[in-house]
Amino acid sequence: MDAQQLSFLFVGLSFALYIGIAIWSKVGSTKDFYVAGGGVPPVMNGMATAADWMSAASFLSVAGLLAFAGRDAAVYLLGWTGGYVLLAMLLAPYLRKFGRFTVPDFIGERFYSKTARVVAVVCLIFISFTYIAGQMRGVGIVFSRFLEVDIDIGVYIGMGIVFFYAVLGGMKGITYTQVVQYCVLIFAFLVPAVFLSIMWTDNPIPQFALGDTLNDGSGMTVIEKLDQVTTELGFNAYTSTSRTMIDSLAIVACLMIGTAGLPHVIVRFFTVPRVVDARASAGWALLFICVMYTTIPSVAAFSRINLSESVNETAYQSAPAWIKNWENIGLIAWQDKNGDGVMQYRSGNAFSPVKPQFSDQRGEWGERQLTNQLTDNDNEIYVDRDIMVMANPEIANLPDWVVALIAAGAVAAALSTAAGLLLVISSSIAHDLLKSTFKPNLSDRKELFYARLAAVFALLIAGYFGVNPPSYVAQVVALAFGLAAASLFPPIVMGIFSKRIGKLGAICGMLAGLVFTLGYIIYFVFVNPSLNNTDNWLLGISPTGIGLLGALVNFITAFIVSHIKDDVPNEVTDMIDDIRIPAGARKAIEH
Repeated sequence: MDAQQLSFLFVGLSFALYIGIAIWSKVGSTKDFYVAGGGVPPVMNGMATAADWMSAASFLSVAGLLAFAGRDAAVYLLGWTGGYVLLAMLLAPYLRKFGRFTVPDFIGERFYSKTARVVAVVCLIFISFTYIAGQMRGVGIVFSRFLEVDIDIGVYIGMGIVFFYAVLGGMKGITYTQVVQYCVLIFAFLVPAVFLSIMWTDNPIPQFALGDTLNDGSGMTVIEKLDQVTTELGFNAYTSTSRTMIDSLAIVACLMIGTAGLPHVIVRFFTVPRVVDARASAGWALLFICVMYTTIPSVAAFSRINLSESVNETAYQSAPAWIKNWENIGLIAWQDKNGDGVMQYRSGNAFSPVKPQFSDQRGEWGERQLTNQLTDNDNEIYVDRDIMVMANPEIANLPDWVVALIAAGAVAAALSTAAGLLLVISSSIAHDLLKSTFKPNLSDRKELFYARLAAVFALLIAGYFGVNPPSYVAQVVALAFGLAAASLFPPIVMGIFSKRIGKLGAICGMLAGLVFTLGYIIYFVFVNPSLNNTDNWLLGISPTGIGLLGALVNFITAFIVSHIKDDVPNEVTDMIDDIRIPAGARKAIEH
C-alpha cells in the first residue's frame, strides 16, 4: 500500500476506536457529562490531560515555528511547559478541593455573584473559541493533505467525528478517548523523530540530537549546521534572536499564566476522586507532556535542514513529489522571478500579501500561478509553517507507514483538544448560564439535553473559524493564552489566596483585563497590522505577550475596587479557609 492508502487505514482505524469508546461510555447524567463522574484514576487523567493540552499547535505548529524562527520561538516551549508547572503546583489541588463542575462555578461561588459567574462564562467563551479555531484549522490541514480533500472539507470531517464522541460521551467519553489519542499522537511524533535522529547523527534519542555531531564527516553539530545553512541563504543565524528581552519575558510570562488559566485543562482536575489524586495526575501529565516537548527542538532542526537542502537551487520540474502535493492544496507556492526554472529559497517574503492567492492558471514549468504581487528580493518560495512536521517524513524519504502514522497522530492531537474545548463551552452554557443563573429548577435530564445542544452550537462556530482562520495555528492559540491570562487567571488566584477581594472587584477586574487585552490584539492584528511592530507596541510588548499587562490590569482593578467598595461575607472567608486545607474533597463516583 502507498502512503495515502496507509493514511486512510490508520486514520480510519483510529476513528473506529474513538467512536467505539464513545458508544461504550455514553453518559446519562450531568455529572458523567461534565466531570466523567469524578472517578478517573490519576495516571489515566494525566494521560488525558496531556492529550487535552497538547493540541494541534503542539503537534503541528510549534516545531514549524521553531524551525523558521529559531531561538525566538523558544518562548513558546518555555511558556507553555512552565505554565503547566504553575497550574499543577498553584491551582489544581485547591480547585479539586472546591469540588464543582466548572471554572465559572468556582468564580460564581467564591465571589457570591451570578454576575461574576456570567462574566466568567463570557471570558471562557472568548478563550475557547479563539483556541478551538486553531484546532479545527489543524484538522483541515491534515485531512487536506493525506486524504486529498479541500481544507474546508477536512474541517467538516473533523467536526463530524468530534460531534459523535464529545456530544454522546461528554467528559467520560472524551477522557477515555483522549487516553487513546495520547498513545497515538506520542507514538506518531516520536517514530519519525527517532528515524531522523539516526539518519543525521546515528543517535536514536532525538532529545539529545541537537548538540550531537553530524554523521556526514563534517565534524559540525546539528546546531552549527543550522547556523551555517541559514546564514548562507541570507537568514539570521538560527541561534540569534531579533526579539527584544522585554517582549520575550512578557510572552513567556503570558503563556505561563495563560496556561494556568485555561478552562479546558483546569476542568480535568475535577474528574479525579481526591485532592491528592489531582496533584498526582498533574505530575503524570507533566511527564507525558515533556516526552513530546523535549523532542520538538530536534524535529524543528532536522526539518529546517531538510527543507533548505531539498528545495533550494532545485529545478521545479525535477522537484520531489511532496512539493507539488503541498502546492496543490495551497500550502506551498513558487513563482519563478528570474525565469531560470529553478527554485531559490532565501530570506524575506516571496509575495505580497504573504499568503499565496492562487489563480486557475499554470505557469511555464507547470507551477500554480498567483495573483499576489512579487516582492523585489531573491526568495521565490512560500512554505506554510504548519506543514513542517507532516512534511518531514516525506522530505527525508522515510517509509510510507511513518508518513501515514503522522496523519493519525496529527488528527488525534487536534481532535483531543477540540473535544475538551467543546465540553467546557457546553458546560458553561448549560450549567453556568441556564442551570445556575436563569433556570435553577431545570431537571438533570433537560440540563443534559441543553449541554449537548450547546456542544452542537459551539461545534458549528468552531467549524466556521476553522474554515476562516485569522493566522497560523500556533499564533491563534497563543492569542487564546493571552486572553486566559488577562481574564480568568487573576480571579482564580485571588479567589484562593486573598480574602479581601469581593464580587465587584472580581467582576471589574475580569472585564478590565479582557477588554484591555482583546482591544490591544484586535487593533494590532486585525485593524492596523501595518503598525504591529516594536516602535508602536506599549512598553515594547507584542500582542502575543500583552496578556501579562492584561493580567496586571485585572489584579490592580480588582484590588482597588474591592478596597473602596467590597465587604466579603464571613461564610465566603470560611469557604476559602476550607479550600486551602488539602484534604476532604467530595467522594467521587466509581467507574
